[in-house]
Amino acid sequence: MASTTSTKPTRHAPQAGASMAGEPDSSVSGCRKLVSRLRWLRRRSNGAKRVFAPVPKTAQARLDASLNDRPLDAAAEEKEKEKEKEKEKEEEREEEKEKQKQKEKTVLYLAYGSNLCNETFRGVRGIKPISQVNVVVPSLRLTFDLAGIPYAEPCFANSARRNPNAPAPTPAPDEPRYHKDRWQKGLVGVVYEVTRSDYAHIIATEGGGASYHDILVDCHVLPSADTVPANPTTAPFKAHTLFAPTLHPDEARAADRISRPDPSYAQPSARYLKLITDGATECQLPAEYQHYLHNIRPYTITTRKQTAGKALFTAIWMPFILLILALSRRLQDDKGRAPKWFARLAAMVFAGMWLSYDGVFKKTFGDGERTIGDDADGIVFEPYSDDAEKEGLLEDAVEVLNNAAGQENLTLNSGESLV
Repeated sequence: MASTTSTKPTRHAPQAGASMAGEPDSSVSGCRKLVSRLRWLRRRSNGAKRVFAPVPKTAQARLDASLNDRPLDAAAEEKEKEKEKEKEKEEEREEEKEKQKQKEKTVLYLAYGSNLCNETFRGVRGIKPISQVNVVVPSLRLTFDLAGIPYAEPCFANSARRNPNAPAPTPAPDEPRYHKDRWQKGLVGVVYEVTRSDYAHIIATEGGGASYHDILVDCHVLPSADTVPANPTTAPFKAHTLFAPTLHPDEARAADRISRPDPSYAQPSARYLKLITDGATECQLPAEYQHYLHNIRPYTITTRKQTAGKALFTAIWMPFILLILALSRRLQDDKGRAPKWFARLAAMVFAGMWLSYDGVFKKTFGDGERTIGDDADGIVFEPYSDDAEKEGLLEDAVEVLNNAAGQENLTLNSGESLV
């Protein structure tokens, strides 16, 4: 009996111990969590409490507006937002398609002056031509009859109508033939394919819509040869170019434009000629035409009086020129046109500048359009970099003056104008 009672506890002890084994573990875990929580509360109570700014009282107007509020449907509001986002994306896609269409529309533009030079056309003006081809234009001839600024930039390149069948003009015996008038064939240049936006920029920078206006001319692709054909045989195509016809002095006064007594008298500056000759080399124009360009004599200051005259003339007129240039950039629209009052102001400045030259400076300091002693060859003038930079600014200013001065009186034929 004694053995039986002693064995029962021994047999059931493990079962009791097993049933109670989980309880200490769970109680220990709970105690640890409690202790951890108490420690966190103690640390928070001992630390600095966060301070929040007081919330202002709701305005009475907002409370009154709540009378018109309606229950919000969050799902419907979310759908409305999604519709608005989708609509905006669709508008963006349509706008992108329209831009792409505009990019696909191109213009063939004929260049023959400083725009032949990559530094000017692609660098300064920022034009990105799509393609280009060298051409000859039998109906036009190259001229240098756009009045510039005496002593600095006497004239700039232009084009004039040409009769291919007309005989070459013969100069008077006492008047030496100007080298720049010796070219008797058609106008040689480069036709660039550009976007419409780039062409609008060209018009704005070249004085489009005023002194210049847009015309269409027949162009013929030049063959790969050293000479320019007098009668091109390649098929013609149309290209746009900027044209400023020479006006009679009376017509020029009526149109607020400057027209010199002899449009062929002035010589271009060495800086401006270099842009054209560099461009002809870059575009690989025929050697015959390059030879002609290199033989054009630039305007060169040869006396101390001319040097003094240039310094005084630019000192007097440069502030007015810079003012006109700054105002033009601020006032012109996307087509390069400025208000009428600005056109009148520019015309007055340009006319006053040339009036002071004809009345005072030419008589006192010497010729500011043509080299004194031009009968002799061999005068070459390479401007310093500072002079070239200043004269480049003068070129931009003259384009603005020519642009604004003739703006009010320009009338375009609907079949000629592009923009």
